[in-house]
Amino acid sequence: MSELKLSHKQTADFELLANGGFAPLEGFQGSEAWKTVVEDMRLPDGQPWSIPVTLASETGEVGDTIELIGHEGSKLGTITVEEVYERDLKHEAQNVFRTTDEAHPGVAMTYREGARTIAGPISVEQLPEHIDAVKPYLLSPADTKKTFEERGWKTVVAFQTRNPIHRAHEFITKCALEIVDGLFIHPIVGETKSDDIPPETRMRCYEVLIENYYVPERVLLGVNPAAMRYAGPREAIFHALVRRNYGCTHFIVGRDHAGVGDYYGTYDAQHIFDEFEPGELGIEPLKFEHSFYCKLTKGMATAKTSPAGNEDKVFLSGTAVREMLGRGERPPEEFSRPEVADVLIEAYSEQSEPAPA
Repeated sequence: MSELKLSHKQTADFELLANGGFAPLEGFQGSEAWKTVVEDMRLPDGQPWSIPVTLASETGEVGDTIELIGHEGSKLGTITVEEVYERDLKHEAQNVFRTTDEAHPGVAMTYREGARTIAGPISVEQLPEHIDAVKPYLLSPADTKKTFEERGWKTVVAFQTRNPIHRAHEFITKCALEIVDGLFIHPIVGETKSDDIPPETRMRCYEVLIENYYVPERVLLGVNPAAMRYAGPREAIFHALVRRNYGCTHFIVGRDHAGVGDYYGTYDAQHIFDEFEPGELGIEPLKFEHSFYCKLTKGMATAKTSPAGNEDKVFLSGTAVREMLGRGERPPEEFSRPEVADVLIEAYSEQSEPAPA
């Protein structure tokens, strides 16, 4: 049996196909599904699906059974090849990412994969290996649904993130928690941009924040093994559908969800939900304004709740905080809880220490 070594992204896709996170998909998509997803954000049967899940490969022919090797070296299972086809990568990029610019990380990743694509159902031998920091939080959709039921949660809001949770994130998650039974903090731990904060650091940030500033009985922390696409609006729908599969009833959509650079409008990821009929996605979006620390009201707020001018608003992006940490500066308390800042400062100081001679 021939083997195919998967990329980080392909390994993550295999895991979500295997554990039910990508339901109703049962394998890597063929040309018909690729076309309807790319052009219409739907599967051939009409169900909503916003980003294609495909397997680019220079090898494999129809009828082959190929052993799939995860990027970390595990023998994950097999794919039975039912179709080989060529994807129009520029067409995919323009529709999914709204750009063909290779400076966009998702577009660049798509082009690197190549156009030749194999499709078919998978069989699963094992799931990929993960670093120790995330292993306790590797909950499958079956695991989370069981936990929600055991806790008596009939309504659950999911929060997607690829960054530590700062004060603005804390604010919107707690606002959402006021109207549901439980909060599912579900950070992505698959492949992200090289300048994103690594998952082991982020997991510690989530732990100290939940321990000190949330009611632990109302919060569940899990990890999403997915790779980021940075597809903005399309990825917001994609993220919502995955969290539906994990048993969530509501999904937080904030400013520039899954965005990168200036490719998407501030609230484009909220507007795209209006392209679907109410209830069609099986999960309800909760749309939040850009939040900030307000010096006037002495607390977190949005433009809906604070009359302050810009001089009384403290805005800090994740990028700005990473730059501060890189310079050895402590993020202000208006942006980050001190316990989270301590974790970040320690992690950045360890990165900047010279290697032993």
